[in-house]
Amino acid sequence: MQLPASPGVYLMKDTQGNILYIGKAATLQHRVRSYFSRTGNLDPKTRRMVARIADIDFFVTASEEEALVLELNLIKRHSPYYNIRLKDDKTFPYLKIDVDEDWPRVQITRRLEGNGGRYFGPFASTKSIRRALKVVKDIFPFRPCSKNLSRPLSRPCLEYDLLNCSAPCTGAITREEYAAIIKQLILFLEGRQETVIKQLENDMKQASESLDYEKAAKIRDRIQAVKEVVKWQKMATIVRGEQDAIAFARDRDQAYAQVFFVRGGKLIGREGFVLQGTRSVADGQIMTSFVKQFYNSASYIPPLILLQFPVEGRAVIENWLTGKRGSKARIRMPGRGAKKQLIDIVSENVARGLQQLKIKQISSPASIEAALEEIKEKLDLSVLPSRMEGYDISNIQGRLAVGSMVVFDKGKPKTAHYRRFRIKTVPAADDYAMLREVIRRRFGRFKNGTSSAADSWAILPDLILIDGGRGHLNSVIDVMDEMGVKSVPVASIAKENEEIFIPKRIKPIILPHTSPGLQLLQRLRDEAHRFALSYHHHIHKKSSLASALDSIPGIGPRRKRNLLRQFGSVSAIKDATLEQLTATDGLNINIARRIKEYL
Repeated sequence: MQLPASPGVYLMKDTQGNILYIGKAATLQHRVRSYFSRTGNLDPKTRRMVARIADIDFFVTASEEEALVLELNLIKRHSPYYNIRLKDDKTFPYLKIDVDEDWPRVQITRRLEGNGGRYFGPFASTKSIRRALKVVKDIFPFRPCSKNLSRPLSRPCLEYDLLNCSAPCTGAITREEYAAIIKQLILFLEGRQETVIKQLENDMKQASESLDYEKAAKIRDRIQAVKEVVKWQKMATIVRGEQDAIAFARDRDQAYAQVFFVRGGKLIGREGFVLQGTRSVADGQIMTSFVKQFYNSASYIPPLILLQFPVEGRAVIENWLTGKRGSKARIRMPGRGAKKQLIDIVSENVARGLQQLKIKQISSPASIEAALEEIKEKLDLSVLPSRMEGYDISNIQGRLAVGSMVVFDKGKPKTAHYRRFRIKTVPAADDYAMLREVIRRRFGRFKNGTSSAADSWAILPDLILIDGGRGHLNSVIDVMDEMGVKSVPVASIAKENEEIFIPKRIKPIILPHTSPGLQLLQRLRDEAHRFALSYHHHIHKKSSLASALDSIPGIGPRRKRNLLRQFGSVSAIKDATLEQLTATDGLNINIARRIKEYL
């Protein structure tokens, strides 16, 4: 195919004519040729796509910026499989204020229209936009209804009694007063809260001078509510001016991005978005796709956008954003200073957000049911593994060794049945022997009949999962037979390649990374590891505290207990004055001086 040496958009298609990928190019000829002339340099995802290409279509545009706009519109329309896709980007909700109405309403909408309305967003979901509405509705009593206000009603609705509406339907407020409320609401949503406070203070002063103390009291409460929001925002911000800060975290074929909105030197909010199709894609490509798709739908573009990773074709994107904004828009990747601190904060938040997202996804009833069915099939279990127990060992070269047992019931953690073990019979670093001790102690009560029917120890699991490889699995099989629970299925999962081992099967079971069954087993394994590690840290800390005080002559168990109860830690004891130490029960001035000398 002869492609022109001009800007444009290209569409890769398969043999059935399905669009695989849509991209833009400064020079169509060079960009498309690069897919086939250097296939060895392509990432795995792109190589798979190139192998499926049967046809290429293209659009010629007047400029690269025009190509960018066309690319975004075509991606939104066709959602090609190999493009990074902003999940549900066609239907993101916005907050809309109909400023041209006589009595403007505040609505949730999914359409951006050039009809004079003010839009705020996009928000990630209607849930997040309703949270924002709840905050502003408690401060600004705008009307939530769509009633015809041409004729006044005889009485207001319940929203007026709840102080959530100023009741323009009954004539309780003038049009000018209501317009002032809407103006203040818009300033608030723009992040200009100080301006709102000044206006409200002026209104309160006028109401007081007019002896309308009831109105003045209501305005005073609104001022206090706005100040509370400002107080929270100031605690969270470290930069000045107006800017968005964007970072993302990735997991397999999806990424989770967050945008922090800073307006007037205050963090006024944040939104999180899911991107699909990110496996084997470079960080810069993911960031580029998100920035283009997000700001293609955004109702407002700030003068500065801070990014965690650089974007491809930054100059073109900046020019495009400048055109949408109507004045200069810049993109920066800060390397130091307050702006870098802000990006680091967003990065930390987005990593935690991704973990929560994964938990929500795998915790949905449909996902859990599919995961349990897959585990039953792939591990050749006779019943659905409704109750699964996970085990792990934590130690430092055999010292302070502990074991953990965690329980998942129908795919969800059952923390009341978690158990932890101090290793008692294994003096050296031997994970296999430690696992055998934990399994022997766990099923000891069941074998001896010392647990009641209501006791969690008496419940046999449908599957036991060991954190480790083939050796860890083999180490507990004989113990299971010894304890009379040989019928309980056992498996192990090795971290390095996520291989699953089961008895009487030589080759490990390999499940796809997207497998719901594998993800549930990983969660069980990781929870057992977390629980063992937290217990090990706890006893290591206690041991460190005890050893520091045990080395001081004259400090026995009673005095050590009193000191720790009084100060909480050795470092606090070290920083205490002689007067504070002697105030502790059982200590005199000589013992206090000795403690200070030793610590």
